[in-house]
Amino acid sequence: MRPQADQIRQKLRQLVQGLTDLRHDGQFDEPNLDGTAGDYISFDSWEWPQGVGLYGLAQLWRRHRDPALQDLLEGWYARHVAAGLPGLNINTTAPMLALALLWSETQDPRWQPVLDDWANRLMRNAPRTAEGGLQHDVSDKVNPGEMWDDTLFMAGLFLARYGHASGRLELVDEAVRQFLVHARYLSDPETGLWFHGWTFDGRHNFARARWARGNAWITACILDLFEIPDLPGSVRLYLTEVLKAQVEALLPLQTASGAWRTLLDDPQSYEEISATAGFAYGLLKAARQGIGGPDWAEAGWRGVQAVLANIDDQGTVQNVSYGTRMGPDLQFYRDIPLQPTGYGQALAILCLVEAEGQLVTEGAAA
Repeated sequence: MRPQADQIRQKLRQLVQGLTDLRHDGQFDEPNLDGTAGDYISFDSWEWPQGVGLYGLAQLWRRHRDPALQDLLEGWYARHVAAGLPGLNINTTAPMLALALLWSETQDPRWQPVLDDWANRLMRNAPRTAEGGLQHDVSDKVNPGEMWDDTLFMAGLFLARYGHASGRLELVDEAVRQFLVHARYLSDPETGLWFHGWTFDGRHNFARARWARGNAWITACILDLFEIPDLPGSVRLYLTEVLKAQVEALLPLQTASGAWRTLLDDPQSYEEISATAGFAYGLLKAARQGIGGPDWAEAGWRGVQAVLANIDDQGTVQNVSYGTRMGPDLQFYRDIPLQPTGYGQALAILCLVEAEGQLVTEGAAA
């Protein structure tokens, strides 16, 4: 059964409030390499969970053009630019995606120099693996020779979206390269699912974890990459088949509740809602675009119901696994604690924005 559009809108308002209310309570102490405190929870911190959160807000603003949301986004970026931005790595690149989307719509002159500088440094200075992959370094750890599927959402989409909006097609080309090299090493040819990571040091996929949120990053960001009209047709066709192979493996793994488990093919692992939201977003979007069939849409709507069931009265998404490093074994993933986060809020926002749009379209056509 599908929800009502009014129910979705109410939940979206709650999700925005839940996102902006997030505060670090001291539970996770993760100091950065430069000695500063790491805050992966509070909305006002510049890190990857907040970057994904901002992307959810930007996509919601893009749909409804709510001036209050635009003020919220612009105020967040203005404060951080005035205070000075953190050092560049893959994860600190994540907030640039929402800024690129915002600038592409408003052309506000405040943001292009910030975006250009970051893109230039990412292209010039970001460490690379063999074969040119962006090495997944983070604020508190350098990871030599490692590629993670998270990278495509945290940095690849920014290069593609800003490259197209600014006419800098070399950035789009680099984004395409990253999607292709990551697909080469992270997509599992046996199942169609994606492994969390790959290292050139020993040339292996670590624990061979078919980790749900990592797979959800892929489902979501391939479809968002397809919004870039500069994408070569051959790349679009190739990634479409990669996506179809992944979804064919995903559909039988959906649980009775409509959710997916944090290790997709491991019944001992818990159901995880940020990944479920990312999958539901991608499945509904792909079905709308004609990439997937009715079974994709049906699974997507079941995922939406699972997401709605896990949003509390304060607009906080529950049953979200905390930020997940590269695990040495599968038990590592089973043991990741649950914690409300910006990416949990944002993936739910993306999911419900897509659901609301389809419900409104169907209502108008009825």
